[in-house]
Amino acid sequence: MIPPSGLAPGWDEVVGPWWAAAGPLRDRIAARESAGIRVFPPDPWRALRLTPLDEVRVVILGQDPYHGAGQAEGLAFSVPEGVKLPPSLRNILQEAVGKPVRPTSGSLLPWARSGVLLLNTVLTVEEGQAGAHAKWGWESLTDALVARASADAAPKVFMLWGAHAQAKEPLVDARRHLVLRANHPSPLAARRPPVPFVGCGHFEQASAWLAARGRPVDWTLPGEKPVL
Repeated sequence: MIPPSGLAPGWDEVVGPWWAAAGPLRDRIAARESAGIRVFPPDPWRALRLTPLDEVRVVILGQDPYHGAGQAEGLAFSVPEGVKLPPSLRNILQEAVGKPVRPTSGSLLPWARSGVLLLNTVLTVEEGQAGAHAKWGWESLTDALVARASADAAPKVFMLWGAHAQAKEPLVDARRHLVLRANHPSPLAARRPPVPFVGCGHFEQASAWLAARGRPVDWTLPGEKPVL
């Protein structure tokens, strides 16, 4: 696993001390890789390289990276250009634009560059094994990152989809920030009560709330085509 160098401003103070104490996690991942097991993504620090703390407008929390080859790219829910959209991501993109779309790309890189922190609660996974690295130690880091984002004075929207993301809610100061909760966008949960993801209106709510505070966010992605 590559070390966390070149992070965007604001994250080193959290990641540095954690990394120094994370020897057991690093050794465990190294042992799995030495045994021939593929660990994804290639760069688990990408979200923290792309989105500086002082530019964060929205925090979207995922669970752990996609576990299929070539899918995970270090940004929660995002896939590289040319990779087939996972169902969860398709639901997210349709909710973001408020109508069915046929995206030509599943890369959320423009969001990351526009102040959307796309952070998984666990930053690595093994090929074909969802949740393989849960409870290995990543959670203490992502707890600290969420708490640091909350402690920053600028108003933010925290989108918490599903139980893993909502477990971080106590770390967020709801007096300062807007917290939006819904089921996970996976087809298994996206339409279930009590708070279905489909039709939750989170992107519209976030846009209005942030615009009123002088921090607008642009959800536009290149290549979005309406379903006719």
